[in-house]
Amino acid sequence: MKILVTGGAGYIGSHFVKILNDKNINVVVLDNLSRGHREAVPQNVTLEVVDLLDYEKLNVTLKNYNFDAVVHFAAFAYVGESVENPVLYYQNNVVGSFNLLKACVENNIKKFVFSSTCSLYGNPETVPISESQKTNPINPYAQTKLIIENMLSDFDKAYGLKYVVLRYFNAAGDDFTGSIGESHEPEPHLIPIVINTALGSREKVLIFGNDYKTKDGTCVRDYIHINDLGDAHLRALEYLNKNGESDIFNLGTGDGYSVNEIIETAEKITNLKIKKEIAPRREGDPATLVADNQKAKTKLGWTPKHNLEEIISSAYNWHKNKRF
Repeated sequence: MKILVTGGAGYIGSHFVKILNDKNINVVVLDNLSRGHREAVPQNVTLEVVDLLDYEKLNVTLKNYNFDAVVHFAAFAYVGESVENPVLYYQNNVVGSFNLLKACVENNIKKFVFSSTCSLYGNPETVPISESQKTNPINPYAQTKLIIENMLSDFDKAYGLKYVVLRYFNAAGDDFTGSIGESHEPEPHLIPIVINTALGSREKVLIFGNDYKTKDGTCVRDYIHINDLGDAHLRALEYLNKNGESDIFNLGTGDGYSVNEIIETAEKITNLKIKKEIAPRREGDPATLVADNQKAKTKLGWTPKHNLEEIISSAYNWHKNKRF
């Protein structure tokens, strides 16, 4: 089996590539390196530096390799940036994904796994959030993901392109070997921000609101280890290989932790004091986002294995010895 991983030099994509490579599964990475890191791709894995907006080069690349399946991570994923510059997001995420789907049809690729997001539920009506809850994106980033999900449904009906959509909750942590990890600039995610504050490369952690209707007034999120996400993608491929029908799955642990709990756990693991400061709420931040993951457990046979302490420990290990 030969797998194409788009965005395979990025945070989540590179961890999945490492899983495939460790299992001796034939994988090729396609990345334009605008936000990914060449160093994150194993030396024995082929990296094709291609932009999804360059349809001709993309199509030739797919033709040259005869892939069995595509796993699509490549996207811009900063909510704030998407609000400030929606043109960038609709062009990169939507047009790029359309080009990829069109090339899959032209090259008779029938299996597709898509990296989506829980943010397309917007402000959820009920928690935990199941796949049956209606989608209501409240920012351009989430809108682009929903458009791509709808494209996938249309391409399945018209061309028989079978897909699995994986809606992540909060991807976190790093590979336990410390060889690859999260490296964003600027860094938008809470756990690396907390770790970097502990290590002294940031002055403080800003807590955006402490008056939510949660256990301690700060936002609650469902954090899932990056290797558990990778395992779910592998199971999604296996599901499609067994002639599974196109489907959508939430990926989360089902457990929620507040911002304060993340900081307290990081202080315990690092044995370092972390300075924090209360800031005004951010517009569009739901109080609580926690997954109902029963569907993924039942249909994919997937269960997350790593707890919050392992997530933060692996992140601390990466960031104090960061390689790129």
